[in-house]
Amino acid sequence: MKNGASIFVVWLTVFLDLLGFSIIIPILPDLAVTLGGGKMALSVAALYALMNFLFSPFWGSLSDRYGRRPIILISVLITAFSQFLFGFVGSLTALALQRALAGIGSANISAANAYIADISNKENRTKNMGLIGAAFGMGFIIGPVVGGYVYEAYGLMGVGIASGMLSVLNFIMAVVFLRESLAEKNTLSKLALNPLTALLKAMRMRVVRDLFLLNMLFIAAFALMQVTAAILWEDHFMLSKKEIGLVFAFIGLCSAVVQAGLVGILNKMLGEKRLLVIGLVLMMFALVALPLAPSMGWELLALAFVALAYGCVSPSILSLLSASVSPREQGNILGLNQSISSLGRVIGPVLGGFLYSFDFHLPYFGGAFIIVLALLFIFDIYRKQIIK
Repeated sequence: MKNGASIFVVWLTVFLDLLGFSIIIPILPDLAVTLGGGKMALSVAALYALMNFLFSPFWGSLSDRYGRRPIILISVLITAFSQFLFGFVGSLTALALQRALAGIGSANISAANAYIADISNKENRTKNMGLIGAAFGMGFIIGPVVGGYVYEAYGLMGVGIASGMLSVLNFIMAVVFLRESLAEKNTLSKLALNPLTALLKAMRMRVVRDLFLLNMLFIAAFALMQVTAAILWEDHFMLSKKEIGLVFAFIGLCSAVVQAGLVGILNKMLGEKRLLVIGLVLMMFALVALPLAPSMGWELLALAFVALAYGCVSPSILSLLSASVSPREQGNILGLNQSISSLGRVIGPVLGGFLYSFDFHLPYFGGAFIIVLALLFIFDIYRKQIIK
């Protein structure tokens, strides 16, 4: 029961981190223009991913040394402050500071993943990682819908106060219910102050390196679809902004169902290694189907398979990673994996926008091609028995 309460608090932490990030997606471009930023909006938005890249391994290694609970509490407070700040930004500089602080706070996903790894065993590790993946997906998808509605009703200040209060509630719940999960702190570990140095060191381990590279390929392919989907639906299915928001909500619902419930059942039946391959194959076919769908009904079916594929792949990679290192290293390794994910989310949107400018099919076909490379890579890993 204690574990159940702790898992819920960690789930809520990740959900609110991503909700706070994505809640401003429909607001950020117009806000940047209003503040005199114009095209600078893209670089301001990239600050979040950059801070995630820099601080994910730092929070993770810090949690190995001092425990998961204090790191999660501190980072949640940083997130709360950044959300309140968003409601009062009055310049492009203030907006850039807000996005940087939000990226620093939400980089605690590494500590959250390590917490889940600490309290999980071989039988339920993938299922529990799936729960965190569900929180990640739901926060990212629901945020734009909530942000649009709250902004229309209460303005910028309303968005900041609402998201900030949610983070305060998260902090209170963590103080009351979240117990320390790390049995033995690694007080001799070096803090990952330089993510590149820490990343190169971690990649000396063959299993870790291969799973990192596989994760980056998968996230980049997924991001190719994610960044161009709204344009596709608007251009080719004539959806309004409100309808696009509802489609994102549908993806979030499918993701929650898959990662909170179905992935645990599938993992018991198939195991992480088979589940990983099945997820990659499903994602490949779903990406190809998205720009070819003859109607929105078929598009929704393809999106449901995208959610299913993501739910199979992401928790499996996290589970295999956590099983490949000692408990005293999990915070650092899972933090570095989050940094790798951030790189994928930078590569995907840049490449996706470029390909879409030539032909709307290309981002999805390009994503499917990347998945084919990932499949060839994982088959080679399995053939060499690098992952046991």
